[in-house]
Amino acid sequence: MTRPFRRFVIFAEMRTGSNLLEATLNALRGVTCFGEAFNPYMMGWPDKDELQGITRQQREADPMVLLDRLFDRPDHLPGFRYFHDHDPRVFDAIMQDTGCAKIVLTRNPLDSYVSTRLARETNQWKLNETETPIPAATRYDGPEFRDMLAAVERFQRRVMHRLQVTGQTAFWLGYDDLRDAEVMTGLVHWLGRTDIARVEPASDQVPQNPRELAEKVTNFDEMQQDLHRLDPFMLRRIPNFEPRRGPSVPSFQAVEAGRGLIHMPVRGGPAGALRSWMEGLGPVSGDFTQTSLRQWKRAHPGHRSFAVLRHPLHRAWTAFRQLLSDGQPELRQLMRTVHRVALPPDEALAGLTRQEQIALFASFLAFLKRNLNGQTTLPTPAAWASQSEIIAGFTRVATPDMLIREERLAEDLSVLCRAAGIADPGLDRLPASQMPDFLREPALLQAARQAYLRDYIAFGFEDGSAA
Repeated sequence: MTRPFRRFVIFAEMRTGSNLLEATLNALRGVTCFGEAFNPYMMGWPDKDELQGITRQQREADPMVLLDRLFDRPDHLPGFRYFHDHDPRVFDAIMQDTGCAKIVLTRNPLDSYVSTRLARETNQWKLNETETPIPAATRYDGPEFRDMLAAVERFQRRVMHRLQVTGQTAFWLGYDDLRDAEVMTGLVHWLGRTDIARVEPASDQVPQNPRELAEKVTNFDEMQQDLHRLDPFMLRRIPNFEPRRGPSVPSFQAVEAGRGLIHMPVRGGPAGALRSWMEGLGPVSGDFTQTSLRQWKRAHPGHRSFAVLRHPLHRAWTAFRQLLSDGQPELRQLMRTVHRVALPPDEALAGLTRQEQIALFASFLAFLKRNLNGQTTLPTPAAWASQSEIIAGFTRVATPDMLIREERLAEDLSVLCRAAGIADPGLDRLPASQMPDFLREPALLQAARQAYLRDYIAFGFEDGSAA
């Protein structure tokens, strides 16, 4: 007889129905789901900074302290919800724990995407029968949807792989299953609670947007056309973990000049300047899928491709400046309260002097070292991820013909353009971008090397210069 599980985790994503599933489980005696316990932006639920006596600072220092606290409940069945962008440091511990039941909850990814956008725009994340839904419609953003899709696919394939190599199985749920009493009863019995004869789905939450997609998406026709570019089998088989798409493919840019030239942008580099330069050569295509990229390549024999590497210190400064000006307010607040980057209030950021910015930048570099070493709850975004990791991601789909250092952009592009049959590349239109001299402080250079040691080794960056 199979031993009953002692704890559980719900693998889900935003707007998949995980709140409803949690409410159903929490209504049962001896079962507790502790929300999004490892969400970097909260402790279990919104506006919470403590969970079971563990503070965010304690979780940040060692997430295992919280994991042990949640699971240390004899004669009880505890669990939590875990999404792809939650603290990566606890993933291995969860997957290795055979006494922890794995529940995988999925939903049509397009429905999840639209629902998430509507919730963000209306700030209505839950709805009970006494509340009135806020009527709204949102705009479909193709690249944004594909980025979301790729992130979810990568995570789900990772879960599946770990289940397979550890000889475990999971209980699979679809969004529509959550209101099926028989399915909910089967889930609870699978967890080992056969003493509960029947489980009724929670009734205190109702569907928020039970309308056709055509009513919820303002550019519905445009969305339909865009979705035709995707492999429909990939969309439908997300719950079954079909092969993931290559990372960052939608960001690739190709110009119709000579035999063709493809730029594979590394986030945080001179992508804008390169796009303008390419537009001066000819029509530029972008927003690729793996399929459309292969089609473009077949249609352009002799094409060439490249990526541009920026000095790690210069790139970190770009990410820091973006954090100050364009970053999400909640990310800045997270830096203040958790990650020891003492940013002033948002309204004071524009008035920072250069020296004040540099002082804050030094603490940001210290955070980058921790983040890149997997020592924080925050998953590493592309804006400051190691360039070696980004290039490695490219190679799953396409390997650039040339990696160009930013300070040698004109010289090396000239060689590549000749190889691609572009006689007059007009490189004089390409502005030079050098690392600001004020960054060349020994302490900053050393901090950048400590944070990005893999990039320094992989690409031969030097401490005292931009190359």
